Amino acid sequence: MEKIGIFPGSFDPFTRGHEAIVKEALNLFDRVVIAIGYNPAKRGLLLIEARKELIERVYQNEPRVEVTTYTTLTGDEAKRVGAQTMIRSVRNSADFEYERTLERANKYVYPELSTILLLAPADVEHISSSLVRELHAFGHDTKGLLPEGIALEEYLTHEKR
Repeated sequence: MEKIGIFPGSFDPFTRGHEAIVKEALNLFDRVVIAIGYNPAKRGLLLIEARKELIERVYQNEPRVEVTTYTTLTGDEAKRVGAQTMIRSVRNSADFEYERTLERANKYVYPELSTILLLAPADVEHISSSLVRELHAFGHDTKGLLPEGIALEEYLTHEKR
């Protein structure tokens, strides 16, 4: 049986930290599905289509990575793509507490879905999408926080919501 892990998030934008987690997950799974959740109540920096395009570009030469978008509960998307395991990342103790609570809730609703927590590597543990958004809002360079070859500005040309 193919081992499929789903890595859900808003990925607004996808960072070097996210990229590091996917790299580690590819050592554990036959296929990794990066699932971009859409929350209409949240106004993001990038349109969901731009996020998907950015991530697909990062993994254009990696056939074991698939990128999807979804508007349902994450567990329902995991079932849809055939994932047995949810991949989550932890940068610090606050992340751990949040993720532990989320795992318990998911286990209650989806008892067949496992969760694995991957530790963010030290060189990227300070990077978050909110940090990138804040630096960008104040006109600072974010290139070193994003995957190689990705310029946030080219994705901001998409029509705003």
